[in-house]
Amino acid sequence: MHLFGESISLVSAVFLLLALLLALSFEFVNGFHDTANAVATVIYTHSLPPNVAVVLSGCLNLVGVLLSTGAVAYSIVSLLPVELVLNVGSGAGFAMVFALLLAAIIWNLGTWWLGLPASSTHTLVGSIMGVGLANSLITPGHVFGEGVNWAKATEVFQGLLFSPLIGFFAAGALLLLFKLVIRIPELYQAPDPVKGPPLWIRILLICTCSGVSFFHGSNDGQKGMGLIVLILVGIMPAAFALNPEAKPEDLRAIVEQSKTIQPFLDKKAPLMQVSGQDAIDELSNYMKPAATAPSDRLWDSLAGKNKQITGELDGKNSFHDLTPDQRRDVRRDLYLESETLNKLVKKKEIADPAGVTAVKVLTSKFNSQTKYIPTWVKVAVALALGLGTMIGWKRIVVTVGEKIGKEHLTYAQGASAELVAMGCIGLGDYFGVPVSTTHVLSSGVAGTMAANKSGLQMGTLRNLLMAWVLTLPVCVLLGAALFAGSFYILFHLLGVK
Repeated sequence: MHLFGESISLVSAVFLLLALLLALSFEFVNGFHDTANAVATVIYTHSLPPNVAVVLSGCLNLVGVLLSTGAVAYSIVSLLPVELVLNVGSGAGFAMVFALLLAAIIWNLGTWWLGLPASSTHTLVGSIMGVGLANSLITPGHVFGEGVNWAKATEVFQGLLFSPLIGFFAAGALLLLFKLVIRIPELYQAPDPVKGPPLWIRILLICTCSGVSFFHGSNDGQKGMGLIVLILVGIMPAAFALNPEAKPEDLRAIVEQSKTIQPFLDKKAPLMQVSGQDAIDELSNYMKPAATAPSDRLWDSLAGKNKQITGELDGKNSFHDLTPDQRRDVRRDLYLESETLNKLVKKKEIADPAGVTAVKVLTSKFNSQTKYIPTWVKVAVALALGLGTMIGWKRIVVTVGEKIGKEHLTYAQGASAELVAMGCIGLGDYFGVPVSTTHVLSSGVAGTMAANKSGLQMGTLRNLLMAWVLTLPVCVLLGAALFAGSFYILFHLLGVK
């Protein structure tokens, strides 16, 4: 069977189809699970009819995905165990993809059914952690816990932890600021279901709904993209291991920058003897959380790997000038060198300003060829998320609009919560940090209720907090159990290697 100019077996084609369907299903469920974050305020302030609001949100989610950068996508991928990222086409790699996506879908559907706005981001991160922990437990020679990139996980957790706090206090403060500056009584009263809001308020709420929808697409829509690219790389490395749209000048830039940094690496590499699989293992081990200070062998591996990349790409005008096996190996080497250098910079092991600058330039060149998102993948994810946004929205909209506060949502409260959510998600997208749209907006609504002294429905808040607290541990367990089960089925029942 031929796909994208590459010949693959029927079994590989079936695995590819299943994996892609799972990834797109996750985005579809993410869409209708998180729709309420954008449309609840415009629906409950009667600014837009529900059907119009949902379609508008779906379209802007789609646009947000299409215009996304891909930075968030690879923040999620960085949480995966390095050996599974490098060998995603193996049986263990397939088990990883199936397990984490199934775990995320199961929890998202469960919380949606109960009408609880839980975080799709937390869900996916927890599933990835479960896969990493299970992989370290069942793989010989691994220490339990080293299958999780704890440094990257900490960065993600910080964003997920502080975003709802920011949402609560910032939305409450913004509402109080509105009351101080804009002295229009009807802005702070329950909406009149007959008259509807004044035109300028309607426009403001529609704009904030549109902004949250757009940034939700540009942030949450990326979370499945990186996984889809990993799937494609694992099954069809000849077509997707390296950016197929790379130009000759891109390859020349990599070679020139690699040559520029080579003397710096050579000075750090006194042995000049580590090569081949030993070098790969040395770099892979340093990327694990338990890695200690860099050894001479690590610097030697880096210097040798950089020289090898230069030799592979020097004089080439396209990645198609390499054989399929060479493309896969070059991707692996670019990934290992880039991630190792980034970690050395973060650990202050490279402190010289000139060295830091050279590393950042080099890794950006590498990443542009390995951390890319094909246009058709963006389109597929955009359609899945956009269509999902238009379906199944009502359960969670009712929770956000009616069950958080004791009084009806006012125009000012809706605008405050949406403006803060839009700003938080936009900043997260800019810095490549996955942010929970659900947590930001739900906590923002709660913050406006508290600031307005409207009262909070403690039963709903307890349910929300319970869902938020349980999401991570439940998804860790789900991801681990599904990975172990998939691992057993693929290796022992189907004989996949």
